[in-house]
Amino acid sequence: MNLTKINSLSSNNSAKIFFVFILGAFLCSNISNGQQNVRDSIVELLQKNKSNKGLTEKDSVQVDLLNKLGQNLRFYKADSLLRVAEQALNHSKTINYTRGHIVALGNIGDYYSDKGNHEKAIQNYKAALEIANETKKTDLILGAQNQLANQFTFHRDYAQALEEYLTGIEIATDADNKHMLAVLNENIALLYADQRDYEQALVYFKIVKKLNEEIGDEVLTAFTTSNMADTYADMGNLEYAMYHITTSIAVFEKHELMDWLAFGYEVKGKTYLKQGKYKWAIFWYNQSQSLHTKSVEDERSEISLLNGIAEANIGLKKDSISEKYALSALEISSRLNENNGVQKSAEILYRVSKKRGDYINALSYHELFQRLSDTIAKNGSEKNLLMLKTKMNHEQQKKSLIEANEKALAKQKNYVYASLAFLLILAVITLLVRRNEKIQKNLNKELHTKKADLEKNEIELRAINETKDKMFSIIGHDLRGPIGAFQGLLQLLKNGEINQTEFLQFVPKLRTDIDNISFTLNNLLSWGQTQMNGTITQPTVVSLENLVKDNVNLLSEIAGNKSIKMISQLGENTLAWSDADQIDIVIRNLMSNALKFTPKNGMVTIDAKEKSNHWEVSVRDTGVGIDEETRDRIFAKNSNVTTYGTENEKGTGLGLSLCKEMVENNNGTIWVESVLRKGTCFYFTVPKAKKTFQQAS
Repeated sequence: MNLTKINSLSSNNSAKIFFVFILGAFLCSNISNGQQNVRDSIVELLQKNKSNKGLTEKDSVQVDLLNKLGQNLRFYKADSLLRVAEQALNHSKTINYTRGHIVALGNIGDYYSDKGNHEKAIQNYKAALEIANETKKTDLILGAQNQLANQFTFHRDYAQALEEYLTGIEIATDADNKHMLAVLNENIALLYADQRDYEQALVYFKIVKKLNEEIGDEVLTAFTTSNMADTYADMGNLEYAMYHITTSIAVFEKHELMDWLAFGYEVKGKTYLKQGKYKWAIFWYNQSQSLHTKSVEDERSEISLLNGIAEANIGLKKDSISEKYALSALEISSRLNENNGVQKSAEILYRVSKKRGDYINALSYHELFQRLSDTIAKNGSEKNLLMLKTKMNHEQQKKSLIEANEKALAKQKNYVYASLAFLLILAVITLLVRRNEKIQKNLNKELHTKKADLEKNEIELRAINETKDKMFSIIGHDLRGPIGAFQGLLQLLKNGEINQTEFLQFVPKLRTDIDNISFTLNNLLSWGQTQMNGTITQPTVVSLENLVKDNVNLLSEIAGNKSIKMISQLGENTLAWSDADQIDIVIRNLMSNALKFTPKNGMVTIDAKEKSNHWEVSVRDTGVGIDEETRDRIFAKNSNVTTYGTENEKGTGLGLSLCKEMVENNNGTIWVESVLRKGTCFYFTVPKAKKTFQQAS
């Protein structure tokens, strides 16, 4: 919510009162990039959305822009404010746009307030508040309430102003509207400051500072800080005043808030004036007057500025210049019915006339000053009493309402207690029923869980039995035969049926059988572990080139027996991120299969191609190939497809199933391409090692 100021309470006290315009939360935006840019932007938008005939509800945008333009014209082209606001009011009535209607009435009230026409200002503010109350929208109500209270302040009806502010605070508290709470409390602080009740003013300023800290808006904080600086200057606490106004001016300059910047320069001038530093006071007063001349059209705030310049020139012994400014201040004060401004101007003119020896004018100004001093002092005492009485009445009304509510609540308590007793009995019965239901549900759930566990255990036992049966089948068929043949040969040697020379002729065959048995046992144990206990995959940086080279050396004798040429085409730095033992088993199985199904004088080629994030390893042979039916079954889980090699080499049928599991455990895939009587190529992928891992290795 944006806050825009209305000027001083009087020409003696130039503290500004915050004011909220309601336009989408009064649709005001921070004038962060300069008021002129804002006005130009609004005018441009108005031209784009211009529609003078046949207005509909969609034209609320046009009304909002008109209201926003009016608010930005207030202190720059005041007469244009009235024209734009009346146009927005007419459009709002035509399209039945309540929010636009309320804002337009508030803008018209602002115009008459700035012109000193209290009656018309009050009339428009009250009309805006009445419509806002009908909408029950707190942002609209609070904005109109604050406008009305401000006008009572300008008219010196402090008791009524305080009543309106306190009512607004109650509404803002209920709505938890921190922005409006800050605005209303600050306006009350300024109300007390104008009555020179600085102690009470500072109490409210402390409330505002705490609210501003919660809101966290530096512009809003600067508004408060500048008002506090003005109050400190009036109190004579000039160090605090100078610190606070310097801080505020930096923010106003940053956000190009010209009206507030003019006020800040004026407060700084006042502070130097009270220090007796008249040249510096004139300097800062001139800065403020320059802004009023170029950018700010706000006569009410000019009163204290002109009187300040006049007083500083008396200090510099420039009485003629002082008289000029004091007469200007007197003219504006008289026209706007600002008695404090008239009083201060009369005092300065009395002093100037007396020094010049113009005793007739001096006497006239002195009488005017004395008459207003007595009136203001009397009114001030009355206003202080009225404010105190208003605050006490407000508190009494709140107390009466609280007591009435407490009595009404007391009458309702008996009904409540009886209802609670009935509900308690009902709750106990319900609780017992629910408890039984819950027990029953828990029993059913427990039975269901136990049933599911039993079914799961049954499936696991069946799988274990299948694994066991398969292992015994393999041991019986694939291992018992070669071992039995070996035992028989040894028995023949022992019985002398063959001699040692004849036995040695069987050694190459025995060597081949033992290698096959060892290979089969390794696969069998690896497969059994994955089936029964699960395999833990521990990836590290692995050199595929080294794994292939080791297996080429391991299987070279088998390849040599069949005159098969094994070629590794893997280059250097073929580094993968995988479990070395598992990938080693995969490579060995695929190479062993290739040798098994490749006839004599064939060739087995191992290669690895680098992809974007993985290696594609291939084992290609020039063997017999695999038919389509077999290809569909070889990777199946628990598959036991056993085939014989070109020289009747026998396997377990577990190799490819095991390869598939281990490749997938390492986040890879495996597949095969084959042509009968031409050869087969098995492919699998493994993740590439990252550069950081490569460097570490």
